[in-house]
Amino acid sequence: MKMKIQTSFYELPTDSHASLRDSLLSHIQNLKDLSPVIVTQLALAIADLALQMASWKGCVQTLVEKYSNDVTSLPFLLEILTVLPEEVHSRSLRIGANRRTEIIEDLAYYSSTVISLLMTCVEKAGNDEKMLIKIFRCLGSWFNLGVLDSTFMANSKLLSLLFEVLVNETLSDQTSPALGHLVEDLSDLHPVVGLVFLFPSPRVLNYCRVFTELCETFLDKIVCTPGQGLGDLRTLELLLICAGHPQYEVVEISFNFWYRLGEHLYKTDDAVIHSIFKAYIQRLLHALARHCQLDSDHEGVPEETDDFGEFRMRVSDLVKDLIFLVGSVECFAQLYATLKDGNPPWEVTEAVLFIMASIAKSVDQENNPTLVEVLEGVVRLPETVHTAVRYTSIELVGEMSEVVDRNPQFLDPVLGYLMKGLCDRRLASAAAKAIHNICSVCRDHMAQHFTGLLEIARSLDSFTLSPEAAVGLLKGTALVLARLPLEKIAECLSELCAVQVMALKKLLSQEPSNGLSSDPTVPLDRLAVIFR
Repeated sequence: MKMKIQTSFYELPTDSHASLRDSLLSHIQNLKDLSPVIVTQLALAIADLALQMASWKGCVQTLVEKYSNDVTSLPFLLEILTVLPEEVHSRSLRIGANRRTEIIEDLAYYSSTVISLLMTCVEKAGNDEKMLIKIFRCLGSWFNLGVLDSTFMANSKLLSLLFEVLVNETLSDQTSPALGHLVEDLSDLHPVVGLVFLFPSPRVLNYCRVFTELCETFLDKIVCTPGQGLGDLRTLELLLICAGHPQYEVVEISFNFWYRLGEHLYKTDDAVIHSIFKAYIQRLLHALARHCQLDSDHEGVPEETDDFGEFRMRVSDLVKDLIFLVGSVECFAQLYATLKDGNPPWEVTEAVLFIMASIAKSVDQENNPTLVEVLEGVVRLPETVHTAVRYTSIELVGEMSEVVDRNPQFLDPVLGYLMKGLCDRRLASAAAKAIHNICSVCRDHMAQHFTGLLEIARSLDSFTLSPEAAVGLLKGTALVLARLPLEKIAECLSELCAVQVMALKKLLSQEPSNGLSSDPTVPLDRLAVIFR
């Protein structure tokens, strides 16, 4: 029903809208004691109907008057009032900008009614945590829409209650988003935040949510009037204190804000404004590099699919988005200096190389001896270094393919280094990806190495490669093939395809019941990428 209303409401005759509404309201009341999932879906259907049904004026008032006096109806009433503001900006609904504006104005008009209802619900809920969670979820939803009157909220008992329940770990998950929109005066917060490391992890996570919501609320002010009024940069200090917490999950909460800050500053394109934020971003990047460190007793290559691996990928994306504020050349040189001038543990070295790989492509290639020095140092790393350091250094080499193109004297040592990685099952896929990058950028220089690439292609299945890495190697080989003299292309293309054609012939000739795979997609995918 929800999907039907979202996608096909316009097909419904206008004179049947009211009967559909009444039917849904009756239905949710009758099913209120069943699965919460069903109640939520019905609540979404009612909310989507209200947003599209222009004739349903004052839907909030209608719902509150109809159900607020029945205690058993309050849970589903709160569910409807929670999803209603959340659906206003849903891309699934076919409503125009004018209708959305009309809806927001209508919800703003009745927002005080909702707050009064929530206060009544709090009084009736007592110590019922499930009910209190529903109340604060609803409040957070209305805060996020930005329609609550700040003066009215300042005088509401809900405000003091929000702070009171922050000490309750169960309820603070629901209150922290709402609090972020309320806190305006930071003058008394910093001494408290200094104690953040003394709290257990769940409490710290919720404080970070509060500070992140606060920063996102005042983002425009922070960018337009940094250090003034609501643009007070102590808000960033709060997030950087959280970034100093030893658990990476804490700083990860703030990532969306840092993304948005970078986006706003990039659009501002004001060097003076950018310089104000440079020191804050430098401190953030330093904290992120520390959070990216693997455990000192870690064995093997860095995992990319577990929670920590996904965190590192998000760090890489964030660093790429923010590096313009610090300067990629300066940052790259500083990172390299930490390795060159000291003798850090392997896990520090690996984390620094990981951040360097994230920004390598954005570093200006002109007259930059640091890039050449880094490349030369990496390919000379002994095979005795930790496997994770070798893995990440291979990724760095792949990201520095433009440096190789400008300095072809390094091509042979780079390929030799990557071939050692290709022959190591732990490093093979990373090395294949790096070779693909080198082939893509250094096509002309790689033409002399086509015979070697062809040998790799012929023995592709002897390497421990992921399907994507294998296809990438063939793609790189095909790109280099296109740079060969015209008279050689046909012959070399035939040789490159021959291995995959033979694999297909073998599949077609074997009995399907002999236990071997009869799936032709692997050789077909490989042939497709060659011709593509």
